[in-house]
Amino acid sequence: MTDGPTTSASFEPLSPTSFLERSAEVYGNHVAIVDGKFTLTYSQFFDRARRLARLLRESGVQRGDQVAVLAPNNHVLLESHYGVPYCGAAIVALNTRLAAAELAYIVGHSGSRVLVCDPHFEKMGRDVCALADTSLHLLLADDEYERQLADGPFLHELVLDERGLLALNYTSGTTGTPKGVMYHHRGAYLQSLAMTRHFDLDSSSVYLWTLPMFHCNGWCFTWAVTAAGGVHVCLPEMDTAAAWRMIDEVSVTHFCAAPTVLLMLAASPDARPIAGHSLQVAVGGAPPSPALIQTCERLGLDVTHLYGLTETFGPVAICDWKAEWDDLPLIERSRHRARQGVGNVISQNLRVVTLDMDDVPRDGATIGEIVIRGNNVMLGYFNDPLATEHAFFGGWFHTGDLAVMHPDSYIEIRDRAKDIIVSGGENISSVEVEAAIASHPAVLEVAVVAVPHEHWGERPIAFVVVRDGHQVTEREICDHVRRVLARFKVPDRIVFSALPKTGTGKIQKFRLREIAQSLEPEHGRQRDEQ
Repeated sequence: MTDGPTTSASFEPLSPTSFLERSAEVYGNHVAIVDGKFTLTYSQFFDRARRLARLLRESGVQRGDQVAVLAPNNHVLLESHYGVPYCGAAIVALNTRLAAAELAYIVGHSGSRVLVCDPHFEKMGRDVCALADTSLHLLLADDEYERQLADGPFLHELVLDERGLLALNYTSGTTGTPKGVMYHHRGAYLQSLAMTRHFDLDSSSVYLWTLPMFHCNGWCFTWAVTAAGGVHVCLPEMDTAAAWRMIDEVSVTHFCAAPTVLLMLAASPDARPIAGHSLQVAVGGAPPSPALIQTCERLGLDVTHLYGLTETFGPVAICDWKAEWDDLPLIERSRHRARQGVGNVISQNLRVVTLDMDDVPRDGATIGEIVIRGNNVMLGYFNDPLATEHAFFGGWFHTGDLAVMHPDSYIEIRDRAKDIIVSGGENISSVEVEAAIASHPAVLEVAVVAVPHEHWGERPIAFVVVRDGHQVTEREICDHVRRVLARFKVPDRIVFSALPKTGTGKIQKFRLREIAQSLEPEHGRQRDEQ
């Protein structure tokens, strides 16, 4: 039969929030969250999420609304990943590294009705509310918040449409205006299950939150760890000493990180070979170098390279390890691990295509663009139909990343088509930084490019042409940028020079990159704000 009868008993909308309900039933007395001295069992986790939903409803949130959350990697943000959808709303997890003006734009564009704010960011939260162009209720997660979550009625709205909006994740992309990437319940559900499958998560897993939960909802591990009944170990700030201490004290079995964080952990004086248990590490955000993978392997860290974008719920591809690679020399194993890999277990096959959408040969040499489609691809950009249409040209999502396809169907990125600077796992838009610099009255022209950095992976450097009759120093420009953008977006260096251009007046950024890489390294400044 190709068309059978349908009944209400044969279909249930998929949502990752259902994982908490199951784990509360199955693992109710098991520890779910460790946040410093604050711990929650799965039963308590479930109760607090439903009470948060009720508290949001009392604050004016209705089904179909958005709720912004400003919090570090702690229980407040974890609970919000369930409490907000239980109220029928979509979560907007805010990047805590952004400036107040940037966050105000995001909450305004998303139409968020409430800002749930951890007390640590109270001043920032109040600044955001003051700057937002919409009415925004501040819900501070203080002692009163805790009292209201301690008792009172529950609220648990059912998911009516699995393709409905679950989360908005904002990414600047290649323009200075952030785009809201729309996640649906179905995609997050399936992506979470893929993460449990690829990283062997189960009820004995202990997951350390080194990855910011605001990055693609923690690559969906906010839901995946719960699905497995594992323990969420919160790490509000990236502290290598604290991370290594937790790895030993609670026998951490899993964590995710950008290569920069992995480098920090490996280079820490507290680093030591893992003893007594295995530790799986998912690395993404930028390709890890073979040298870094070798160092991690010597420490006993089992590193798996992932590839994805905000638009693909995080890791859409995984460098799935094959047993026949075990006997390869260390350097060869490291090169294999550094590839982006193949689609994860719930992904459609990845393609690398030419401009005409033809697949490139599987020769490991011919370069094309990675295009993707499937359940773990966004619905589109929130309130931006033109950007959505452009991204899905030809029925596939265009990543803008250039890669080769190897004979074994594993992809390997060779370059970025977009002028994005990936610094410490954070995306910095060159256009956004250029706009900030150009707003200085002494600046006539500016171009920003990426330069390799041994610690952050990439850092921005700016080339500036000063207006006739004006004078400005490097420090003055950096201070100006710092007032309007997050600190990590401030260029490491300002070079005052003419800009090379084509015959049609376009700036030749490839020339600027060559110049930037030839500059004396001691002239650059390594920033520590990230």
